[in-house]
Amino acid sequence: MEFNIGQKIKTLRKERKLTLQDVATETGFSPALISQIENNNVSPPIATLSKIARFFDVKMSFFFEEGEGTSHYEIVRHNERRIVSRVISKDGSKHGYTYETLSYRKKNKKMEPFLLTVTERATEETLYNHEGEEFLLILKGSAEIILNDERYALEEGDAVYFDSTVKHRLLSKEGEMVQVLAVVTR
Repeated sequence: MEFNIGQKIKTLRKERKLTLQDVATETGFSPALISQIENNNVSPPIATLSKIARFFDVKMSFFFEEGEGTSHYEIVRHNERRIVSRVISKDGSKHGYTYETLSYRKKNKKMEPFLLTVTERATEETLYNHEGEEFLLILKGSAEIILNDERYALEEGDAVYFDSTVKHRLLSKEGEMVQVLAVVTR
């Protein structure tokens, strides 16, 4: 099961009587990209989704929630994980990664945990930034992270914690599969 993130964004926009241009102007994305996301033609990377959530003043967890109940805890079995996105860039090329939410029932979370799987090295190295902080733990494989203009090699077991306003990008080292525990705050 995948989350219908695009529909939730479209609903937020229409409830606030905003145009695609209004959202684009405030988030820095093109109206075409916002439209593609709303129509589920493009799955937004975490950084893009974070900026959209901030603009609408909702937590990122809003896009992954299901059900009405609230609880002080949540257990997600490995076979219950939900694919959040198979990310494809706005030009239609693959970014080569998917992410799964590791918490989708708990509401009003202060952090968003994901299992990020990078399956290939991206052909472009666009850097992203957004509000909040990130923690990445390399579970399997080797990666390279770009933080501003610095590049760092990360091996299995290595971790990095950074302010998400720093321009960043995680890449597969040499195109091999990498699995990462990613925790993002808003």
